Amino acid sequence: MRDGYVARWQGREYQASPDGDNIRLYQPEPGEGFEEVRAGRYVRVLPASEIEDLAYVRTTCTWKGQPFIVLGEHDAWLRVEYTGGRWPVAEAMRLEVFDFGVYQGWAPAAEVTDLREQRV
Repeated sequence: MRDGYVARWQGREYQASPDGDNIRLYQPEPGEGFEEVRAGRYVRVLPASEIEDLAYVRTTCTWKGQPFIVLGEHDAWLRVEYTGGRWPVAEAMRLEVFDFGVYQGWAPAAEVTDLREQRV
């Protein structure tokens, strides 16, 4: 499940992070021009003008008939954030209050439907 920036450079898509006029590209293996920042994580910084495409990718789903964003996964569970904006629904689903108006929880992956990636 993806939730974050992606960039296309030289026809390949990378995890990315905008940084002012530059874009940081990440990959799990060594490569020309990439520096190791930790085991299994390599970064290359390029001017934004060299990037073919930059987008934010978000995975959405439906759980118990309600709309969610998928933030992560662990084993057979998905970490989800409610996007319906209705406190009574979030409360009835026993979601955690993460911040004002932000409700999250763990959903069994088998109960989640309509999983799809959206580029925003």
